[in-house]
Amino acid sequence: MIHKILNDKPTRLFVLLCSFFVANALIAECIGGKLFSLERIIGMIPRPFSLLGENGLTITLTCGVLLWPLEFVMTDVVNEYYGPKAVKRISLIAVGLIAYAFLMFYLAIKVPAETSFWIGSQKSEGVPDMQAAFNSVFGQGMWIIAGSLVAFLVSQVVDVWIFHKIKKVTGNKWVWLRSTGSTIVSQMVDSFVVLFIAFKIGKGWSYQRVLAIGLVNYLYKFTMAIVLTPLIYVIEGIIEKFLGHDVAKEMKRIAMSNEKG
Repeated sequence: MIHKILNDKPTRLFVLLCSFFVANALIAECIGGKLFSLERIIGMIPRPFSLLGENGLTITLTCGVLLWPLEFVMTDVVNEYYGPKAVKRISLIAVGLIAYAFLMFYLAIKVPAETSFWIGSQKSEGVPDMQAAFNSVFGQGMWIIAGSLVAFLVSQVVDVWIFHKIKKVTGNKWVWLRSTGSTIVSQMVDSFVVLFIAFKIGKGWSYQRVLAIGLVNYLYKFTMAIVLTPLIYVIEGIIEKFLGHDVAKEMKRIAMSNEKG
């Protein structure tokens, strides 16, 4: 029985897509505590600007945004071949495992540190207290965690809904429109929901500041959604070659018919 399941190409593909989806989400959450300057990456000197009355803004982003655009690409690929029910399931799996990971981070932080060697083991590297460093890297605030998880779930629901609304009109044509269109909207939702929960509710930011920083973050996500559009065609080409044209076509048909599943 197990050999039959493992030899089934659609099943093997789903396991691969699900594994990448969950791993990508978990990694994005884990590296999200680091900020970087987009201007410096492209060789520019950061020049502070004003937006909506907020001064001193630069294009400073969390490292998590390096991976989140891929997450929405994978959402659309799973949606295309397996339907919204599959997207909902892997999204819940991802959220559950991310929550589990943060629980383990919390327990690891609370475990008494080894004091005779480990705490000062990296002084020569500029880290005088390894416990403090560990806490800073893995000890994200509860509001940030909650905001990130809620934003992820809400944006996934929005992505799936828009994707299928567009597909009802276009059929199997114009893959770029339903994929990029759903991603652009869902990324906007993700950007503002996480900031509202983590910083408006959690830290008392003004609506003005949330909107200003949200727009800066969304500009990057919008751009990446456009840039990554050709990747959808590359992935679909690989999948069609792996499954065969007829199997892939039938999977798309069933995925569309199971929209309410």
